[in-house]
Amino acid sequence: MNIFFEIHTNLTRESPGGEEYTRQALGLLPPLEHPNILDIGCGPGSHTLTLAQCTDGKITAVDTHEPFLVELRVKVKTQGYEQRVHCVNQSMDSLSFPPQSFDLIWSEGAVYIMGFEQGLNNWRSLLKTQGYLVVSELVWLRANPPAEVAQFWGVNYPGMQARDALLAQIPQWGYQVLASFVLPEAAWWNYYQPLEIRLEELGQVYAQDEEALRIIAQEAQEIEMYRQYKDWYGYQFFVLEKV
Repeated sequence: MNIFFEIHTNLTRESPGGEEYTRQALGLLPPLEHPNILDIGCGPGSHTLTLAQCTDGKITAVDTHEPFLVELRVKVKTQGYEQRVHCVNQSMDSLSFPPQSFDLIWSEGAVYIMGFEQGLNNWRSLLKTQGYLVVSELVWLRANPPAEVAQFWGVNYPGMQARDALLAQIPQWGYQVLASFVLPEAAWWNYYQPLEIRLEELGQVYAQDEEALRIIAQEAQEIEMYRQYKDWYGYQFFVLEKV
């Protein structure tokens, strides 16, 4: 785990995305006045800061990796959002907030940790009666993917589902789908390009460490899977309203 966090320390992002895509998803919601926002799995907070820039509400940013929260607190202070952005170290599957606390729950590239269905079900009670959930999730875009990529994600995210299957199931979990869109390839390279540079650097640093090289190779394999099979899967934004 030490090498894993060394790989991911001080990266701009921890999943595919970008400021323009966060803004795009936010723009698909009805206007929200002074919303109370919960950002689940905020990581180093790139999208948290975009939410702060684009809204006038209060944001509770939650993650379990304290160094990410330390990094975000520095950015929050530097950019003048200390009065509106509060960082909390909590697990997404045991959140301690009272029911119906939030107008908007946001989660980019993180719900896979507990599973899409479980996340939507668990977080629903935290939303106000007319509340909204915006979440991005890794999905299959086409049926019958090649064996190599199917096996890779079968190991690394066995709960991954087809986009259309999720869209069909969401109403059963108490939400209405307001909008949905797939992140373009550029959003992936916002994440993968700096990650690939980091992997090359650490590969030299840990050239004699077999365990570290194994973890570095696993991360590099994910990037190579995307290069070869990007037409088969992607990240989908779901903009949902509680019903």
